[in-house]
Amino acid sequence: SSDNADALERGTPDLPPNQQNIRVEASSKGRKGKTVTILRGFQCSPDKLADLLKKLKTQCGAGGTIKDNEIEIQGDHKQKIIQYLIQQGYKAKGSGG
Repeated sequence: SSDNADALERGTPDLPPNQQNIRVEASSKGRKGKTVTILRGFQCSPDKLADLLKKLKTQCGAGGTIKDNEIEIQGDHKQKIIQYLIQQGYKAKGSGG
């Protein structure tokens, strides 16, 4: 969509991990009861996000995708993902249920 193009032209600030507050939430809303772990709050380039997605999929042994600058990993990996992000230098904490 054109919205995405606009966002890319403005450019997302590429902040160092320790300045990014990431919220990690396991949610099964509207997914036919399937749980996904959602990561929000990234302020980095699409490339960095894609790279992180790849590492998280490996880490969790699960599929995942990027939607509207949020990472979604299939299954409930909340604790594992929070620990991994903190190891990478991000400020990460759980949100939601």
